[in-house]
Amino acid sequence: MLKKASVLVLAALVLLMGFAGCAGNGDSSSEGTVKLAYVNWAEGIAMTNLAAAVLEDHMGYEVELTMADAAPVFTSVASGNTDAFLDVWLPVTHQNYIEKYGDDIVDLGVSYENALLGLVVPSYVEINSIEELNENKELFGGEIVGIDAGAGLMMATEKAIEEYELDYKLLTGSGPTMTAALGKAIDLENPIVVTGWAPHWKFAKWDLKVLDDPKGILGEAENIHKYSRKGLEEDMPEVTQFLKNFKMTEAELGDLMGAIEEGGGEPLDAARAWMDSHEELINSWLP
Repeated sequence: MLKKASVLVLAALVLLMGFAGCAGNGDSSSEGTVKLAYVNWAEGIAMTNLAAAVLEDHMGYEVELTMADAAPVFTSVASGNTDAFLDVWLPVTHQNYIEKYGDDIVDLGVSYENALLGLVVPSYVEINSIEELNENKELFGGEIVGIDAGAGLMMATEKAIEEYELDYKLLTGSGPTMTAALGKAIDLENPIVVTGWAPHWKFAKWDLKVLDDPKGILGEAENIHKYSRKGLEEDMPEVTQFLKNFKMTEAELGDLMGAIEEGGGEPLDAARAWMDSHEELINSWLP
């Protein structure tokens, strides 16, 4: 019995040494681990997975991806637990978060220009302005289909409901549940109004229109910024330089989002395939 126990202890030690050896080998072949967070928004999924593919395949880093709502993502970057967040909309949508966490995070520049928020309907719906929603309340069932509660778009929509005195309920959900509801309504040619934004693959897939916003509550065109934790540039200068260089056009990001949506598999796999077919762009980002 004692001999059997000794054999088990020895076997356990061998396994532990094996794991330690694997960890050591992993560390020696990797430049380190980059922690990226994103929210379940189409453009953020696309950009973050593409950045992860480049960091892993072209720069030798391991990448840890975490999806969460906007508030915990900002908190995590500000506390230093996450290295970067690539989907910060300014000057309006995420301004509240920048006011709260701006001293603890670092702006690495713009990744996409002329992003837009708005209330979106299928083009067959015969209204063109937010001001027309109340007189068509029965048409839409008095509901606006929203996304995750912490999104700046939801806060802006709540403000629009107040400023336009809309007798509507804003439904909380997520980016995917919003597009699922939109797609179902379009298949049946039913009216629907959703919280929407561009860049997003839905504008390529369906014929949609953004309702006019005469009061400008949902803001003008914005830019998407990349923010990192403090100290990332000192700890990982190459990663920081890559993130600073990372920027996409409307055509590039739209094509990437479409590839991820149509692929139906893991976003990272689709992003990696897209990366491999856009070598010149990818090389322009590398430090």
